[in-house]
Amino acid sequence: MTVDDSTTATVAPRAERAAASRRPSSLYALYLAIIALMLISFVRAVTGANDITSGGTVGATISLAIPIALAGLGGLWSERSGVVNIGLEGMMILGTFFGADFAYFSHSPWVGVLGGIAGGLIGGVLHAVATVTFGVDQIVSGVAITILATGLARYLAGVFFTGQPGGGPTQSPSIPRFQKLRVPGADSFFGKLERHHWFVVSDVAGVLRGLTTSLTPFTILMILMFPLSWFVLWRTSFGLRLRSCGESPSAAESLGVPVYRMKYIAVSVSGVLAGLGGAFLADFSGIYREGQTGGRGFIGLAAMIFGNWRPGGLAAGASLFGYTDAVQLRQGATSVHALLLLVAVLLVVIGAYQLWRREWIVGAVVVGVAALVFGWYSVTNDVPIEFVPATPYLITLLVLALASQRLRMPAADGIPWRRGQST
Repeated sequence: MTVDDSTTATVAPRAERAAASRRPSSLYALYLAIIALMLISFVRAVTGANDITSGGTVGATISLAIPIALAGLGGLWSERSGVVNIGLEGMMILGTFFGADFAYFSHSPWVGVLGGIAGGLIGGVLHAVATVTFGVDQIVSGVAITILATGLARYLAGVFFTGQPGGGPTQSPSIPRFQKLRVPGADSFFGKLERHHWFVVSDVAGVLRGLTTSLTPFTILMILMFPLSWFVLWRTSFGLRLRSCGESPSAAESLGVPVYRMKYIAVSVSGVLAGLGGAFLADFSGIYREGQTGGRGFIGLAAMIFGNWRPGGLAAGASLFGYTDAVQLRQGATSVHALLLLVAVLLVVIGAYQLWRREWIVGAVVVGVAALVFGWYSVTNDVPIEFVPATPYLITLLVLALASQRLRMPAADGIPWRRGQST
């Protein structure tokens, strides 16, 4: 049966189309990025925490955000087809091991990328078989894959890395890495501007220095996954059919969409993307270590929710986590203390917007929290050292709480479905 794409479009409910019409345009997103940069520049000028917009921080932000963003992008593919993928963490673990294993024995980081794809694909196919074919609870399957991946990586590392120089059951030897691409003269030119600490100008220079001196071919390839995913899912008939499976699989089936096949493809792609995120972690550190993912698969899911199941919002959420993580790693308590002022300013802006919309209770609560955060900043010179490592997680939870009112997940996300079943 031939699928009429114009008919398939009716599968998406009115809420999806209405929400899409309200989403900010690319120009609006650019305005928000400019405003955010100006706010950060203001905070840097007031606090003297110059490293919060340095080229090193920008480069670290990209490196720390990419694995989270890829895991979140994998979750987006899966959940847009109606399958919840809690197993992203396990697929990332498989990606780290297979990526390091392939890279070490082939002496090529590009072969390591293929290893990450293979490892993630194994986890994705297992999840698809369990949930799509056999109807296993999607949460149970995802948790089981994470547990299985942890044990499997430990066993295989013992088999392949024990006896190798520096290797063992919990880590690999050093592996070949991608080299950074540097624009000639960019480091000295932008670095000179950055060191002047001019308002906005030096901050833009720091961003540009990070972008022109910190990227690798692998990083660029992974960044391109986001516009590519957006194009495939929202600008092709294939993407329309896949998303229809996450909104109403019964209606999609009645229109001739091969629902099982679409779910298999989406969950497999989800595993591949998570595996690439794991391979990126191994390449970034130049070694595989047990526990290397550090819960980034779950953080990727949080970034996906923050992004309202859209690639652009997901990238913003992952960048937020990567940025706060980079700040606390590079300067610790000093820069984290400066972020308190940034959080207070952002909360004031959000609270004022809520009050302008006449949402009095929410706006008043947000402004009250902003006052507390500003008070904390005013009466202290730094933050407790125990608080510093938790900063990215607390910022993520805060943003998710504030963003929760505008979220709309796919209508059939996580709902088991069998062929011929009505929804």
